[in-house]
Amino acid sequence: MKRILAAVDNSPRSRHVLDYAVDLARRTGAKVALFRSVGLPPEIHSQFVTLGNASLLDQLLDKAREDLVAASKDVPAEVLDGCFVRIGTPWDAICTEAKELDVDLVVIGSHGYSGLDHILGTTAAKVVNHVDRPVLVVRQKSPK
Repeated sequence: MKRILAAVDNSPRSRHVLDYAVDLARRTGAKVALFRSVGLPPEIHSQFVTLGNASLLDQLLDKAREDLVAASKDVPAEVLDGCFVRIGTPWDAICTEAKELDVDLVVIGSHGYSGLDHILGTTAAKVVNHVDRPVLVVRQKSPK
C-alpha cells in the first residue's frame, strides 16, 4: 500500500477517520492524502455562482482548505501526502479524487456531518458502491 485517501468533513467523527488512516499508513509505509469536498448549498444554483458570485465559492473553498491544513497538523510529516479539495457532491468527489490520485485505499467515516441514524450514512454507502478501490469505513472509536 502506497497511498491512502482520508475523506474528512470537519465533523467531530472525522478525527477517527484521520486516526485510522495515519495508523494504517504507519503500519504499511503508506502516505495519507487528506481530502475534503465542497458542495454548494442546495438553495444555490450552480449558474448563480458562474454569473459573478464566485466569491461565495472561493470562500467555501478557502474554508475547506483551512480546515484541512488545521487537520494536517495532527498528521506526522513523514506520513502526510498533501491536502486536496474538490467541488462536488461528497460521494462523487471522493470517488473522482481517489481515482485521480490513484490511491490504494479510501478511508471514510460511517456517518458524516449529519450523523443520521442509519447503519451506513448516505455518502459512505455511495462511495462503497461506486468507487473502484477498497474502502475502509470507520465507526466511532480510534484504533488506539
